[in-house]
Amino acid sequence: MSRASAGPEIEKLIQLLARLPGLGPRSARRAALHLIKKRAQLLEPLTQAMRMALERVTVCSTCGNIDTANPCAICTDPRRDPSVIIVVEDVADLWALERAAVMNARYHVLGGVLSALDGVGPEDLNIAGLADRVATKQAEEAKVKEILLALSGTIEGQTTAHYVSDMLEGSGVTVSRLAHGVPVGGELDYLDEGTLAQAVKARTPV
Repeated sequence: MSRASAGPEIEKLIQLLARLPGLGPRSARRAALHLIKKRAQLLEPLTQAMRMALERVTVCSTCGNIDTANPCAICTDPRRDPSVIIVVEDVADLWALERAAVMNARYHVLGGVLSALDGVGPEDLNIAGLADRVATKQAEEAKVKEILLALSGTIEGQTTAHYVSDMLEGSGVTVSRLAHGVPVGGELDYLDEGTLAQAVKARTPV
């Protein structure tokens, strides 16, 4: 008969850590043990930070970014160029582009990519929100002039890019996409800042 290696509270912590990306059961056990050993230096501050995130972090109703304010700091920053919207799959991609610091534009997070295999259709993504933003802005002085599709070079990412491009056809907005530097099948969040910077600078019309 097998014995439990830890109490139920610790096992629960391990199970939750194992759900995080990149952490399997063994890595989760090591992480849990390290947190417990460093309770004062790590576990308590981490617990407080997670509680604050749970209470304060929200999703921006304009672009889909996560922040403690709604609209988020990027959407309300007057120094941002409102004429350019960078469309990304996930918030992690937004963060990656911000680290590269190559464009002072606004963003739009789709929340995923189209995938027939996974049953993800246009209605499951924040595509309609993008269309609404473009239509609203076109009626204002600060019109949207360019939509930069900063989507991964996967088949799903490119399918999504084509769908968004077709949707915006006739809107009067230039639609571009990342060019050199992004390999086919590449995920934006795993690319270095230099590669992303080159991809943005060398963007091409769709």
